[in-house]
Amino acid sequence: MDIMNFLSIDFSTNPGTLYLKVKNKTFSKVLQNDKSNNDILMKQILVFFNENNLNFDILSAIFINQGPGHFSGLRTSLSIAKGISLSKGINLFGYNLFLWSCAQFINTKSSIYSFIQFRDKYFIKKFDENLNSKNKVKEFTKDEIIKKITNKLKVIPKHMIKNFDEKILKMDNLHIIDLDHKELESLYLKGLLNKDLIKPFYLS
Repeated sequence: MDIMNFLSIDFSTNPGTLYLKVKNKTFSKVLQNDKSNNDILMKQILVFFNENNLNFDILSAIFINQGPGHFSGLRTSLSIAKGISLSKGINLFGYNLFLWSCAQFINTKSSIYSFIQFRDKYFIKKFDENLNSKNKVKEFTKDEIIKKITNKLKVIPKHMIKNFDEKILKMDNLHIIDLDHKELESLYLKGLLNKDLIKPFYLS
């Protein structure tokens, strides 16, 4: 079996996404993330596999987005991922938006700052050039970001930019990132995904 056959589930945002890699082929599906859809997520995953004439037996790993993001979406998707993992004996790994948004910049800069805006607050996590975490997630104000994180490499997931202040978006060395499930493979190979105590990543 190809060890890189994996299913990635991202239900942290609206819309959510399913992404499946089998050998050299990839399949994806966009899902609306609301309370009613949370209740039928497992059915949607089964339909996704059936549409592509695939089954869980071809998988060697499931990657699940731990957040931060929608409370109900994170809980539901993580529960389903754990259920599939246990019932089928498939390895489960977790990732988060901070790490995912930095994936393409590994081995480029000594410090990489990932920005997320959540409930009108700005949160930042710092990584080194190998994408090892350098601190816990910290809350910053707009003015603190502009004054303290000036020339550093900064990344923001593209789906969040509508919530960012224009002054932040105009900062130098800032990169707006399209999140790509393909990059999870390299994070996995470098041992950067969570394997133990996989739980939702919540922000206050």
